Amino acid sequence: MLNQSSSHFIPPSLSEGNGLALSLESPLQDLRLYSFQVELSHLGSEIAQVFEKNPLLPGVILLEQGEFVGMISRQQFLEYLLRPQGLELFLNQPLSVLYSYARTKPLVLSASTPIVTAAQQALRRSRELLGEPIVVYTEPQTYQLLNMHELNIAYWQIRGIETQVRYERAQAQMIQTEKMASLGRLVDGIAHEILDPVSFIWGNLTHVSSYSQNLLELIAAYQACLSEPPEEILNLQEDLELEYVIKDLPHTIASIRSGAERLSKLATSLQNFCHIDEVYPKPADLHECLDNILLLLKSRLTGEIQIVRNYGQLPPVSCFSGQLSQVFMNILTNAVDALIDQAVRQELAIEYCSPGILALPQKPQIEITTQVCPAKLLSVASGTRWISVKIADNGPGLAPEQHQRILESFSVEKRAAKETSLSMSYQIVTARHGGKFELRSQLGVGTEFTILLPLV
Repeated sequence: MLNQSSSHFIPPSLSEGNGLALSLESPLQDLRLYSFQVELSHLGSEIAQVFEKNPLLPGVILLEQGEFVGMISRQQFLEYLLRPQGLELFLNQPLSVLYSYARTKPLVLSASTPIVTAAQQALRRSRELLGEPIVVYTEPQTYQLLNMHELNIAYWQIRGIETQVRYERAQAQMIQTEKMASLGRLVDGIAHEILDPVSFIWGNLTHVSSYSQNLLELIAAYQACLSEPPEEILNLQEDLELEYVIKDLPHTIASIRSGAERLSKLATSLQNFCHIDEVYPKPADLHECLDNILLLLKSRLTGEIQIVRNYGQLPPVSCFSGQLSQVFMNILTNAVDALIDQAVRQELAIEYCSPGILALPQKPQIEITTQVCPAKLLSVASGTRWISVKIADNGPGLAPEQHQRILESFSVEKRAAKETSLSMSYQIVTARHGGKFELRSQLGVGTEFTILLPLV
């Protein structure tokens, strides 16, 4: 609070801000702010002299017994002096007289207000007030003035920075997308190269199985005809462990067949997962997409984690299957990480006998449920039917603050600052497919993701 007499006041001063480069979050206190506060009892001539000596001073803050009452801008002050008989009426009278005519409600903002927000609020004022300075307060009874021209310059500088940041981010995203597309094409080519020899193995296994069966039958026929084979043959049979070979050969061929089949499915799943650069949506079997992702995650799905598939009758869905597979991969990976982390913590707690920690009430589980839902069950206006894919786990769940952070990461501003796997999944489902991406979680119970896709 300023203690002033009617005969003098503290001359105006200028605060240059912090001198740092502006950013998207820069507040008003980073700009040049003018400090000039006077009591209403001062004469207009005194203020006129101050304005004459300080041509950049945008106005004067008015106090009454040390309390803020308002502001008169330089422009208002000069306009009233230029009116007929304005010099006689206002120049030699206290400022309270002029303020009684020029009383307008100034825009008062905190010094911590972002520059972008302040500029937007200033532009919402009536046309005659658009050029008026803004009153900025940093603490009680400490007020400063911000020239609207300087606010506009700062605002457009920040807009330019924002445009540049968006451009650079778009460029980086394009580069990343191209990298992922190139990686997808590389993996697709490798999967194709794997499938070719697997096809040879698979095709020849039928012949090998048939030939081996024929040879075993021939050996059996020889053994039946030669009740007393020569000693040389008996020695050879013993060296070759013929009886073991006859029993083990069918199992060996079956094992090769199983391995070739698994390798073929894995390579096919890789090919399907790599189609992330699709241009047009195509009909796809969501169950096949889910199964392919589970196959790719098989090495992480230890025997401790149970997968429950509650698949309904789904028609082919027009979608970008590669991108949806990426969504399923992100959700399932998070679920597996949560369950493994919980299991490890539980084992350590039991091993070291930590008090207050009990054994897991049930086996770690991921449940996948698919169904067709009418619009009325989903509280949506459209009469379109929707495909519902729910992926739930009985992991530790999310704390309320974690849940809120994830939901906030879905916003455009947060995705622009930092894109996470879940925010990218939200973008794919909502923007690319016109669907809905929902998250429900309860601490200590588990987490459930619901993906809703319109059935066109």
